[in-house]
Amino acid sequence: MPEEEMRDLIDRYKKKIESELGPTVEKGIENFEEKTMTKEYLEFKDEYIPGHMTLYEKACNISEGLVKVTPDKKKEEELKESINICHLNITPTGATSFAMVFPLFLIVVTSIISILFFKSFFVVLFFIILGISIIGPLGKLPIFLANTWRLKASNQMVLCVFYVVTYMRHTSNLELALRFASDHIAPPLNLDLKKIVWNVETEHYSTIKESLEAYLQTWRKWNLEFIESFHLIEASLYEGEEKTRVATLDKALDVILTETYERMLHYAQNLKSPITMLHMLGIILPILGLVIMPLIVSFLSNVKWYYISLLYNIGLPVLVFYLGKTILSKRPTGYGNTDISELPEYQKYKGLTLKAGKTEIKIRPIHLSVTIAILFLIIGLSPLILHMFIEDESNLGFGDDDESSTCLRAFCLLDYRTTETDKTIGPFGLGASLLSLFITISAGFSLGYYFKLRSSKVIEIRKKTEELEQEFASGLFQLGNRLGDGLPAETAFGKVATAMQGTTSGSFFQMVSLNIRRLGMGVAEAIFNPKHGAVVYFPSNLIQSSMKVLIESVKKGPKVAAMALMNISRYIKEIHKVNERLKDLMAEVISSMNSQIKFLTPVIAGIVIGITSMVTTILGKLALQMKQLTEGSEGGMGGAIASGFFGQGVPTYYFQLVVGIYVVQITYILTILSNGIQNGSDKLNERYLLGNNLIRSTILYTVVAGAIMLIFNFIANKIMATSLLGAA
Repeated sequence: MPEEEMRDLIDRYKKKIESELGPTVEKGIENFEEKTMTKEYLEFKDEYIPGHMTLYEKACNISEGLVKVTPDKKKEEELKESINICHLNITPTGATSFAMVFPLFLIVVTSIISILFFKSFFVVLFFIILGISIIGPLGKLPIFLANTWRLKASNQMVLCVFYVVTYMRHTSNLELALRFASDHIAPPLNLDLKKIVWNVETEHYSTIKESLEAYLQTWRKWNLEFIESFHLIEASLYEGEEKTRVATLDKALDVILTETYERMLHYAQNLKSPITMLHMLGIILPILGLVIMPLIVSFLSNVKWYYISLLYNIGLPVLVFYLGKTILSKRPTGYGNTDISELPEYQKYKGLTLKAGKTEIKIRPIHLSVTIAILFLIIGLSPLILHMFIEDESNLGFGDDDESSTCLRAFCLLDYRTTETDKTIGPFGLGASLLSLFITISAGFSLGYYFKLRSSKVIEIRKKTEELEQEFASGLFQLGNRLGDGLPAETAFGKVATAMQGTTSGSFFQMVSLNIRRLGMGVAEAIFNPKHGAVVYFPSNLIQSSMKVLIESVKKGPKVAAMALMNISRYIKEIHKVNERLKDLMAEVISSMNSQIKFLTPVIAGIVIGITSMVTTILGKLALQMKQLTEGSEGGMGGAIASGFFGQGVPTYYFQLVVGIYVVQITYILTILSNGIQNGSDKLNERYLLGNNLIRSTILYTVVAGAIMLIFNFIANKIMATSLLGAA
């Protein structure tokens, strides 16, 4: 048929189709794949993209609309790759524009506020330096987000290979194995596996191997062992002999386990220098600064408390957090844990339940924590509130009579002082300083209690599950032996339950056996029944997947099922062995960080607060004594000289507030970092550690600071009383 006649025929059919189905049908046909992919992609993205990423996307798109800053080609490619990994709807230009627009906006807004309210050049200079310094990190923010994404995904890679290999030992089907793995590992890697299958279903790729290969290429720079393991898994599909095929699958798991240990070994060796630097910048130098801070704030009257707050509560935490994230981004693959607290069946364990008769009252953690925070905050702010409503504060004190004190007592509650310019500053009193500790408790204790309520009950369930998983390898091996002896699965469960009586694994097998014998269930229903199945009482992806493999393989005969279970048992033992070796590698670093979090930082900071309180009290009384002694001489010039020499300093009330909040901040940051180094992306354990560490560190700090303030102020009072007697 000539070409012209062919075109005419095509045009006639197009017109006929358009007349029946509408004029947009051709466009719809051409974009069918794109529309289908968009729908699947959006469903995929909505399922697990965090909310803060959506805010970042909006900020980048707005910034790109205001000012377009194009990165160089090398950086553009790096940003584009990171954006694709995170599934962000932004461009490299948008990310770079945001890195310039936001710091500029921050500098302008904070400068205006500083000039209007603080009238301080120091504050303006601080925010200018801060704005300039965050341009670089903001420009690399997509890279940091991609590293966080990779950390979460790589934490599940060993288990991913384990599940794929386990499934393919009895069923040599790559697509089904990927589906099986995606059902038993945590996000985001499980959703990446689903996307591999979706890309085939939507015809973006013609085969599962092409789709898998395209995904594996995204890990080429960071995790070659993961790629090598999957290439071995693919190679097993072409093996003709069963023995060689199984050996290739075993090699795939062995590769990722061996390489994971070697990479973690190098990471642990290279971790000492960055951790030492972080330790110096985040702990040692700030604490040394706090040691000399009492003298600075007492002799330099121009130093305001909010100057110290800007450095300690904004500058240092931002720097430590950035360095910590940089260290964490280089962590290789690990053996991760699932955050079961996000599963629907465990939501009831997140919070506090009160029983009133038969009625159960559930209190959400956020509500209880906010209530506690507000109550402690009101107590902490009471000195400022009292100063607003009480005109005469001269008698607000406690202890013996003391004429050298503004309240005529040894220790003042508020102790507001008047400067030469008739400006009232304070409170300097010991009572106010002690009450300020409640503000630190408000921040640290309430935040820690929030995390503790969310995680304590769930972590107990997971710990019991982990104990079961450790024993489960032995149970599976015994179950495999019974099946290998020719016993049916229904009988084998009862035999293993008897042999392992008194253990957690024995309880699991006993429950399966009881369901079979008493309720007349089949093996599958006895294990997976939604109400009475054994896995309902033993929530573990590892156990569920092992039992699913048993159900599938037993269809091919007891010998096949026996081999499958015995190999799963061996895999579990190997993974556990590697995981314990990884923990040993990190033990020294984690131990050092925990000692800083739980003891050294809160104790040293508490001692510094006590010293500051004592120095401030002594200098304040010396200034008042010199003013009284020289009053009337040379027109009262002695009092002015004394006041100018000693200065009023920064009230301990505000100084403690700055240091207390810093202790809470550094505890929070170091806890996240230590958990990330040891466990990778394990949010449940992170919340559990935050709850324990924040509560413990805050209480320890407030007890030490309060005790040292009382002891040192009593000493200071005795010294001043002795000096007055000597002068008399």
